[in-house]
Amino acid sequence: MESRPVSQAVEDYVKAICLLEQQEGKATTKALAVALDVAAPSVTAMIKRLHAMRLVRHTRYRGVALTPSGRRMALEVIRHHRLLELYLVEALGLPWDQVHEEAERLEHVISEELEERIAERLGHPVADPHGDPIPTKGGEVDQSAYLPLSELNPGTAAVIKRVADQAPAKLRYLGDLGLFPEVRVTLLEKAPFGGPMSLEVGETRCTLGGDLARQIYVLPVESL
Repeated sequence: MESRPVSQAVEDYVKAICLLEQQEGKATTKALAVALDVAAPSVTAMIKRLHAMRLVRHTRYRGVALTPSGRRMALEVIRHHRLLELYLVEALGLPWDQVHEEAERLEHVISEELEERIAERLGHPVADPHGDPIPTKGGEVDQSAYLPLSELNPGTAAVIKRVADQAPAKLRYLGDLGLFPEVRVTLLEKAPFGGPMSLEVGETRCTLGGDLARQIYVLPVESL
């Protein structure tokens, strides 16, 4: 197995910064502390280290941004993580609610050769079990934007493309309802002010809370 020139902590930070940039548009010290479950002073110290390594640019009061080399490192780790998640589901049969933590542990230690073998075995996939895009070997990422399920109008059919929430209990719940990526749903009714939604999923119906519906991203059928 190849040795890596940087620590796991460095990889964790650049990955977290990359994901926050994608989701929130920027990565602040506070957001990093929450995402990594560490104290703010620890984040400040690591940002200084990453700046010295030329992996980030830090602007006071405006957070941090990855440099091109930092982005390449982050996307490599994200590629490892999402390929591993899919492999654990497809090849080993693990439920989709159990693979995130396993991939968190393994993403730092697999070699580039093993990464490529996994990608080949899976047919060079473009998304993980939750619908998150898998970066290519060259660092390209699908930037397709989808609509939160909560914003659909009643009577609209759509295909689930991504589930953003990684909490195992929530994923198990969604799995029990049959709400996986690439499943077609139809919104039947929606209560006002973020209330519950009634959905048709195949031959069954279910009710989903507004908060959880905001974490499910869909492509309306008319957009297919």
